[in-house]
Amino acid sequence: MPRVLFDTSIYIKILRRGDTARDRRASAAGASLWLSAVVLEELYAGASGRDLQTVERLERDFDSAGRIAIPTLADWSSAGKILASLAKKYGYERIGRARLSNDALIAASAARVGIAVITANSRDFAKLAEFRPFQWRLQAAPS
Repeated sequence: MPRVLFDTSIYIKILRRGDTARDRRASAAGASLWLSAVVLEELYAGASGRDLQTVERLERDFDSAGRIAIPTLADWSSAGKILASLAKKYGYERIGRARLSNDALIAASAARVGIAVITANSRDFAKLAEFRPFQWRLQAAPS
């Protein structure tokens, strides 16, 4: 069974609609769904009220299933190297690299464990894939 994880961009769309369990099942049909610890951090950073409770439930559910992808030291190093390569090729200033830091970390850790990233952010993930091959695909959140 293939393994996938949603980037924060997908979860934000799902949270705005409110039915996370149904949406997660529909989006990951036929695949084992994982949660990135980096995505979890991003969700917590932007959550309040009912969304905070939903994020806490996501954490509990994925943790109890043993399906949280947690970056290792090698993932952090890989993410830094990806960002340096992007800066060299595209001339990204510090701000651009900082904006991509979390996505680079998601890409590095997903690649290490063979998990495909599902995202609504093709621009950044396509660039990251130039320097660290990993599986990713563009998908809007289910309607």
